[in-house]
Amino acid sequence: MIPARGGLRSPYLALFRIRFTHSLQYRAAALAGFATQFAWGFMYILAFIAFYESNPHSFPMTLPQTVSYIWLQQAFMSFFFIWFYDNSIFSAVESGEIAYELARPMDLYARWFSQTSANRLAAGALRCLPLLVVAIVIPAPFRLVLPTEGTRILLFFASMFLAMGVVVSLTMLVYISAFSTINSMGTRIVVGVAADFLAGGYLPIPFFPDVLRFAVELSPFGAMQNMPLRIFSGHLYGEAMMQGLALQVFWLFALLLIGRILMKRALRRVVVQGG
Repeated sequence: MIPARGGLRSPYLALFRIRFTHSLQYRAAALAGFATQFAWGFMYILAFIAFYESNPHSFPMTLPQTVSYIWLQQAFMSFFFIWFYDNSIFSAVESGEIAYELARPMDLYARWFSQTSANRLAAGALRCLPLLVVAIVIPAPFRLVLPTEGTRILLFFASMFLAMGVVVSLTMLVYISAFSTINSMGTRIVVGVAADFLAGGYLPIPFFPDVLRFAVELSPFGAMQNMPLRIFSGHLYGEAMMQGLALQVFWLFALLLIGRILMKRALRRVVVQGG
């Protein structure tokens, strides 16, 4: 999904392909990422198993649902976590190289959206398959449980790409904030940690206290990894799945609109020193 005015334009698709192909070259980093994410997911599951053994009926999700949630989260981490920034964008704004970007006959918002999406997809493509294969063949209770319904799998993929669109749209707001700061590191850290927590990155949203859970589920954070992971695990079903997909579509377009408005205002005020 590339939000350029006038529809999908070839420069943005070409940029997407270039960045995607370029990111696929980092196979050693992907192998290291696979090992790290598998170890992290395994330890995460061990911790949850210890709690479930004490009283399995006191949790809002069953153990197999939670295990599936964790493995999918680790496999598609680059799709869902805000902190997966494109540092070259921050560098261009803070160093003044943004002047070259503005000289190109391309919409800056669509350009950044394209390259960010390509980077995330490439990282996910390299890491997800080996981790999922291992997660499917290991013994219970650590095994990833696959859905038996084909419709659920299709809705999972639709929800996953909508979730990534919402994540990238929120990431765009962090990029745009760099126009108003001398150093964007503080904004990156605060937004990254807060967004990943509220999106269910550290603890699934159903485990939140009721008041917080209700507020988060209606926010953009509830339209991120929370939705596809709960659809796949079977925690969401029937009408709740369709309502979740509708919420994702709403927040995707809302954040795209907000991002374009803020980008337009930021570019009106941008000043590049030097000559």
